[in-house]
Amino acid sequence: MDVSNHASSPVRGELLSEGKTKQIYAIKDDPHHVIVVNKDRITANNAQTAHDLEGKAECSNSTNAKVYSYLNQAGVPTSFVRKLSATTYLARRCRMVPLEWVTRRIATGSFLKRNPGVKEGFRFAPVKLETFFKDDAANDPEWSKAQVLSVPAGEAGVLTERQYSTMASASVAVFEILERAWAVQRCTLIDMKVEFGFDTETGDLLLSDVIDNDSWRLWENGKKELMKDKQVYRNLKDFTVEEMVKVKLNYLWVNEKLDGFSDGPENTVVILMGSPADLAISEDIKKHCEKLLLSVVRRVMSAHKVTEETLKTVQYYNSLPTPVVFIAVAGRSNGLGPVLSGNTTLPVINCPPVNKKEQTHDIWSSLSVPSGLGCSTVIYPETAALHAASIFALTDHRVWSRLRGLQLQRERALQKSDQELQEE
Repeated sequence: MDVSNHASSPVRGELLSEGKTKQIYAIKDDPHHVIVVNKDRITANNAQTAHDLEGKAECSNSTNAKVYSYLNQAGVPTSFVRKLSATTYLARRCRMVPLEWVTRRIATGSFLKRNPGVKEGFRFAPVKLETFFKDDAANDPEWSKAQVLSVPAGEAGVLTERQYSTMASASVAVFEILERAWAVQRCTLIDMKVEFGFDTETGDLLLSDVIDNDSWRLWENGKKELMKDKQVYRNLKDFTVEEMVKVKLNYLWVNEKLDGFSDGPENTVVILMGSPADLAISEDIKKHCEKLLLSVVRRVMSAHKVTEETLKTVQYYNSLPTPVVFIAVAGRSNGLGPVLSGNTTLPVINCPPVNKKEQTHDIWSSLSVPSGLGCSTVIYPETAALHAASIFALTDHRVWSRLRGLQLQRERALQKSDQELQEE
């Protein structure tokens, strides 16, 4: 799925399909990508209510690009490649699955009508996942899992249990990733719908279709009366110019708020090595940290040999206003990690280089520390990086999203390995 050599200005080919709010065009001399064109059109109730809304195409395209860029950075497999113009974007060509996957955190809207007795505001934990078959004439009926696994879903045919599981897991992950990001903007993501498609070249299941302010319910400060999504349009009785301006302002507000998704503190991992001999393991830790987009600083220190210099280094990082995690790489008698822990309130992770002949002793010196110290110990570079990231994730939604994306990737990799084994 490498698109690095794709032409900067792809040439639009034939119209492949047209929906209520977008058009999809083929690209000349490129069977694996499409151009998606957003329209200045807003609809509700399966297009029974529809209006032109000047500027919506540009706003939707911008919102979509920001959401997908965030999800791509988190590691979610998507069809989005990049924004092409104010109203268009480049995407992987997919054979779409005609199902809407709706993830709900708060009970409201149509869920209450279909589930009498449930009070509005009921919080689903874990989130509630529903599937709806895309059929305007039948008003997009809800499908059970049994139906999804039994009835042909358009060109996608009858889906398998593994395909169902892949889409279900991704739907939940996408919701949780965006939910955390919106929470930082003081907004509650109430529910959202997504769609998937099979990449026509690789066969991979990708999150696809436009994700914009039509795709979710979003309440500022968690208050329904401060909703910012398309429900404002659905609730209108008189579509006056003034009322439609309010709808557009909400769309612009959401698009602007998405810029805050990239905001956050600089998270720094400080790898302190007991000696230059530990350079290789520190390089491995650094590599894993940088995959999670963490900043890394490496220093050579010895709590035994240059104690004063080590303490000065600790004091410097204690003074920084941004989050810092220390990873101590020292074997034998590991005084480095415990000394760091005794002189900082910052997290300290021991990752000793393990000598197989002296493995028990090397690890024990990092585990058996004096009372009052809270450093932890791991023995693999990847584990040290993931542990550091999980600490940052407590207060940084961007890091949390990357860890959640890694979970999704591991799940898919295991499913693929199992499938390949079964096919053998």
